[in-house]
Amino acid sequence: MIIVRNSEARGHANHGWLDSHHTFSFGDYYDPSAMGFRSLRVINEDRVAARSGFGAHPHRDMEIITYVLSGQLEHRDSMGSVGVLRAGEMQRMTAGTGVRHSEMNNSDEEVHFLQIWILPERKGLTPGYEQKEFPLAERQGKFRLVVSPEGQDGSLKVHQDLRLYSTVLGRGEKTEYTLAPGRHAWLQVARGAGTLNGMALKAGDGVAVSEESRLELSATEPLEALLFDLG
Repeated sequence: MIIVRNSEARGHANHGWLDSHHTFSFGDYYDPSAMGFRSLRVINEDRVAARSGFGAHPHRDMEIITYVLSGQLEHRDSMGSVGVLRAGEMQRMTAGTGVRHSEMNNSDEEVHFLQIWILPERKGLTPGYEQKEFPLAERQGKFRLVVSPEGQDGSLKVHQDLRLYSTVLGRGEKTEYTLAPGRHAWLQVARGAGTLNGMALKAGDGVAVSEESRLELSATEPLEALLFDLG
């Protein structure tokens, strides 16, 4: 079973300095039929204007993944973590018992990124932070593991039964993924266009997958996508 959630169905909020599209219910956008998928709770596509951003604010009991598509984003938190994320870099923050952080675009160009919230395996985890680069060469033409429970193959470690893969495909290129029995998947197209098992997709589209085994992603134009393998 493959269900496409078209980009046009997403919630949208434009605050001037922030232009955000919400795949699932978030903030003032509420759709009872779009409250998340399995442990995946939030996928926001954010564009933050130059010299602006999210000031310090609190989170708790959530695994937060930030994936930069273009530009740069500076992270600071109450754990003392400081980092600047650029395209091809990803961070994982475990909010756990509570953390405050800020996300600022201190450059002269817009930053474009995905912010992903994952429900943790349990509440009350110790807060933590990781940041890593995943070079284009490791993602070109294939699914590269970027997040996993074990931190396998140099991926970020997440406290949930979830594996996240990133891929970049050139026009006409394709890659495959085998979903184990009883597993589910969510595919998010970050940019470009293509097909999943023959179903046409474009930037901003999300796809819920259940009771399928073989997934074939093809690019009809240069494409970047994330694939979540979920329990």
